[in-house]
Amino acid sequence: MKLLEERILKDGKIFEGNILKVDSFLNHQLDLALLSEIGAELKNKYGDCGITKILTIEASGIGVGCMVAQFFNCPLLFAKKTKTLNIKGDVYSSKVASYTHQCVYDIIVSKSFLTPDDNVLIVDDFLAKGNALNGLIDIVKQSGARLAGCGIAIEKAFQGGGDELRKRGIRVESMAIIEDMDCEKGTVTFGTRN
Repeated sequence: MKLLEERILKDGKIFEGNILKVDSFLNHQLDLALLSEIGAELKNKYGDCGITKILTIEASGIGVGCMVAQFFNCPLLFAKKTKTLNIKGDVYSSKVASYTHQCVYDIIVSKSFLTPDDNVLIVDDFLAKGNALNGLIDIVKQSGARLAGCGIAIEKAFQGGGDELRKRGIRVESMAIIEDMDCEKGTVTFGTRN
């Protein structure tokens, strides 16, 4: 998606440790026009799949997920990272290792919101090693729902998570695929995946 690639080049910041900071438009301050374009593109790619639920993870996936859910006219469900008093009853849970936060945490989804009748599109802002997506995929499997695929704003292909998911037969559509980032030069190289 050319618009997102251009925005990454214009406003993205690269830091050591393969960190791409896009918080000025994607996951802290949100550019709703850009998110709307991402939502429209994911609707174009998955529109014939009968999606009944968009699933993401708190917190950075929620902005992208809201726009995607609006285009599919279906609910957005997000996995929580902590169980709270307002989640009563049974939950699906999975462990996720966070690349950015360098910790492992449990994610949970209330069983009342994800059922075998659902056809799920998982959405997130980033795909690096695939840990968050694997946790969400595990929750979809636990629920008995069908997984249509994954829609990602930015995939860091050089970290391998997307390719591993594709090898397992999971459909992954990424709006911007980064093949390489150079912190010292401040450069980003984009690529494609089938």
